[in-house]
Amino acid sequence: MGGYAGKILRVNLTTGTIGQIATSQYESYVGGHGIGSAIFFDLVPNKAIPYDHPNNVITVMTSPISGTLVPCGAGRTEVQCIGAQSYPVEWFTRSNFGGRFSSQLKYAGWDGIVVEGASSTPAWLDIRDGEVALRPCAELNLWGMDTRQCQQTIWNDVAEGEPYGDWKKPTGASGGQTTQRPAVLTIGPAGENRCRVACLIHDAGNACGQGGFGAVFGVKMLKAISVIGTGSVNVGDPKGLVEARLWHRDTYAFDYDNLLSDQGIGDGNPNGMSDPPSPILRWGSFTGGRPKDGQRPQSCVGCYAGCRARFKSGVGNEASCLATAFYSEAKTLGIQYQVTDLLNLYGLNAIEMTRGLHYLRVLHSMGVLGPGLVIDCPIDFNQIGSLAFAEQLLEAISTRSDGLGQPHPFGDTLAEGFVRAAVKWGRYDEDVQHGSRFPFPYWGCPEHGYDPRTEVEWGYGSIFGSRDVNEHEFNNIMWNASLSLGAIPFGNLDGPAEEVVTIYTDKMEPYDGPPEDRKKMLDYGTDNIYSIHIARLVSWHRHFSRFWKQSMLLCDMRWPDFINHYAEGKKGSACVAEPIFLSAVLGRQVTFLEGMALGKTIWNLDNAIWTLQGRTREMVRFADYIYNEDAPFGEWLPNVHLPALVDGKWEYVDTVGRRLDEEKFEQFKTLYYDLEGWDAKTGWPTRQTLTSLGLGKVADELEAVGRLGDE
Repeated sequence: MGGYAGKILRVNLTTGTIGQIATSQYESYVGGHGIGSAIFFDLVPNKAIPYDHPNNVITVMTSPISGTLVPCGAGRTEVQCIGAQSYPVEWFTRSNFGGRFSSQLKYAGWDGIVVEGASSTPAWLDIRDGEVALRPCAELNLWGMDTRQCQQTIWNDVAEGEPYGDWKKPTGASGGQTTQRPAVLTIGPAGENRCRVACLIHDAGNACGQGGFGAVFGVKMLKAISVIGTGSVNVGDPKGLVEARLWHRDTYAFDYDNLLSDQGIGDGNPNGMSDPPSPILRWGSFTGGRPKDGQRPQSCVGCYAGCRARFKSGVGNEASCLATAFYSEAKTLGIQYQVTDLLNLYGLNAIEMTRGLHYLRVLHSMGVLGPGLVIDCPIDFNQIGSLAFAEQLLEAISTRSDGLGQPHPFGDTLAEGFVRAAVKWGRYDEDVQHGSRFPFPYWGCPEHGYDPRTEVEWGYGSIFGSRDVNEHEFNNIMWNASLSLGAIPFGNLDGPAEEVVTIYTDKMEPYDGPPEDRKKMLDYGTDNIYSIHIARLVSWHRHFSRFWKQSMLLCDMRWPDFINHYAEGKKGSACVAEPIFLSAVLGRQVTFLEGMALGKTIWNLDNAIWTLQGRTREMVRFADYIYNEDAPFGEWLPNVHLPALVDGKWEYVDTVGRRLDEEKFEQFKTLYYDLEGWDAKTGWPTRQTLTSLGLGKVADELEAVGRLGDE
C-alpha cells in the first residue's frame, strides 16, 4: 500500500538502544494522531504517571500524505505524550507543527519516531536515512544553545561544511543526494530548564506549542531530533494523485483575473498573507503591513498558501499568528519583531506568554506585583514596551531566574506556568473569577482568542479534550460574518445566514437527518447551545478533527474548505477532496465516512486514556468566569457574529455578552456523553461502545482498574 515507509523508529534514551516498530501493526489508524495514541496506549502500562516520569512516551508521527503532492498536507507533524502544561492534571495531549520535518522523515524511510526513557546526559538524535545515532550534546556544545544556534550547528555538522545549494550525499545516508539541510526539531533554554510552557521549535517559526512538550524533552535531556532523507514516498496511485491535484486546482483555485478577498482553500494565495489578513491587527504587519520590497512568501512543504514571510532584514522571519501578537505593548514594530524572534529562540509558547504578560500587567496595576511587593518581581514594569523589559522577562521565565543571571523565585514560579503561579501566589481562587484578568478557561490552558461562551464548539471541544482545540478553518463561519457585519467592514460576506448554514451542514455526514433538523447544528442562539443539535456539532467536530486534521495531518488553517467563492454554488471541497487525496496516496479507496468512523475510534481511545489518568465527569468544568461573567467584546473583532434562528428565520446574531449557564451545561454533558456512548454518570467509556469500535483491549484495561463505565 502506498504512503508508508513501513517502519517507525523506536529510541530508548535510558538504555541507548535503537529499534523499530513495523508500521503495519498500527496501519488501521492510518497515521498521525491515531497511530500516536495507539502506540502510547500499548507502551505505557500506567497512564497516571507524571509528565517527568521516564516511562512517559513521546510519539512524533507523520501521515501517508506527508511529503507528497497533497495540497496543505505534506508538511505537518503530530506530537503526543503526557504533557507538562495542563492543570490540575498533566493530561495525555497533543500538538503539531508545520515546516519540512515530516517530509524529511518520510524521505529518510520512517513513518514516525517513538521516544522512551530518559538520558542521563544531554543528547540529540541524528537520523540520516536508515542510519540513526544517539549523540552526546557535548560533542557540539548544543546544550545551552538557543533554537537557532542549535539548528545551525547541526546543519553545519551534517553538511560537513559544504555550501548551501550543492548536491551532497550526507555521510551515513544510504540513499541518494540532496540539497537540503536536516530538518531539526529542538528545544531552547526554556525546555532545558523544564519550563512547563516550553515548546518545540523547527526552523525559524514552526512551533509545537500547547502541551509543554519542551519540558518533556528537557526532562528526558533530549535537545534535538535531526533528520535528513534522500529517498522518496511511494504513492499508491501516482496518476490519480496528479489528477486529483489538477482537479482541485481547476475546481477550487483562485482566479488571478478575478481575485476575491476570500481565497478559501483555493489552491494558492497570490498575496502570501496569513489568514485572516486583518489590517486592524498589529501582527498583520508581519505580512500585508510590511513593505513588499525585500519580502517573499514562505510555506510548509507542499503548501500553496505562503502564509508566512521571509524578510530581507532577517528579523521576524517565518513568524505568524500569535507569535507576532506577543508584546503588542512594544514601543516600535521593530522591537516587536525582535521579541517575536526571542520567543522562538528561547522556545516559549506564544499564547501562554501573551495571556501571561496580560495577567502580570493587571497584577502590577493592582499594586500586588513589583519589587518588594506581595509578589516580588525583579522586573521594572515602568519599562514595559522596551526591548530590555521583554529580554529580562523571557530570560527570567526560561532560566528560572531574575532575568539578569541570578536565581529568583519569580522566574522559577512562572516557569511552572501562569496557572500554577496563581495557585502558588494564593491568587487562583480570586483571579479565576475574572476572565479579563486571567483568561485561562480550561485545563490551565489560555484562551486562544475564541471565547467558549460564543463559539461554543471550540469551548466544548476543549473541555471534553485535554487543551484548547485550536482548530481555525471551521471558525471562518464566525470570522467572515463578523468582519462583514462589524464596525470595521472587511472581506466579503459569505452569504445570507441560512445559505451558509446549509452549505456547512450539508457536508456534515454522518449527521444527515432532515435538513431543517440538521441545520440546527449551527444555531448559535442562546436557547440552542445546550441542545442535542450542538452536541452533534461537537461530536462531528471532534471526530473530523481527530482523523482528517490530526491523523491525516491536513493544515488547520486551510482545511476543511466549506465556503469557497470560486467554486460552483460557493460549495468548497470540504469532505469531498480529503478522501480523494488520501485514496490516491494509499492506492485504495477510503471514504469520508470511513475517516469519520476512525476519528470516533481515536476520540474514544483518547478519552479512555484520560479516564485511566483519573478523569471524572465532575472534573469537566470551565473556569468560574465562564459562568459568572458576560463574554466581552471580541478580542480580535468588535463583535462576534454567528448564525442563529430568530423567530423562525436565520440571522447573524452578536453573541457578545453571553455567559454559560452551569446547570444547563451539566445537562448538555449528559446529552453529549449519551451521544458518544459514554456513561453519563461518570463520563467514562463503556465496554459496548469500545468493543463496537474494535477497542476491546482498552475496555479490558479500564475494567481491570475499576474505571469502565456502566452500560
